[in-house]
Amino acid sequence: MEICLYQGTFNPPHFGHLQVAEFVLKQFHFNKILFIPAANPPHKDLKESKQEALHRLEMTKLLISKNKDFQISDIEYRREAPSYTYITVKELYKELKLTTQPFFIIGDDAFIKIKSWYQSDKLKKLVKFIVLPRNNEYDKELFDKISKDGYNYTRIQMPKIPISSTQIRQLVKNKKELDNYTTKEVEKYIYEHQLYQNVN
Repeated sequence: MEICLYQGTFNPPHFGHLQVAEFVLKQFHFNKILFIPAANPPHKDLKESKQEALHRLEMTKLLISKNKDFQISDIEYRREAPSYTYITVKELYKELKLTTQPFFIIGDDAFIKIKSWYQSDKLKKLVKFIVLPRNNEYDKELFDKISKDGYNYTRIQMPKIPISSTQIRQLVKNKKELDNYTTKEVEKYIYEHQLYQNVN
């Protein structure tokens, strides 16, 4: 069974995340895409309580609930230590009894820094990367160098998605509707739990 891992903060999850997953699913015909909300990512300044991490997990469940090919993992929520991708993937091999390398969705802005990730030399043996275009210009020479260092990747072309979690948090602070940004279920959850009220 071929699966694809989609790790992110999902703070909050939105239509852009769905569009990425749907596009990748259609292009590669995976059996499933596994969403993994990061609970304590070392590369992001995400200081929150366990309850706030749970909110992101629950919202991501709501976002993907209507697509049978999308599933969610709470593996990072269950872990107290920082959510290093290598540790997560290694544990998923055991939990899911993986016998083939899963694919891993990553933006090109993160991929060009992949060698700085924790246990990067070991991670590259566990996954195949699907690299999405972000705001960076494609540096073929840099990508070729990363490939020669043993990082198996496929860079795909897809339309840029003009939605960001930052935008949504600001809209919520201003008590705006989120019809064009996320699902009704996620919007309802945000307002019912009074999330993102103190965004700077």
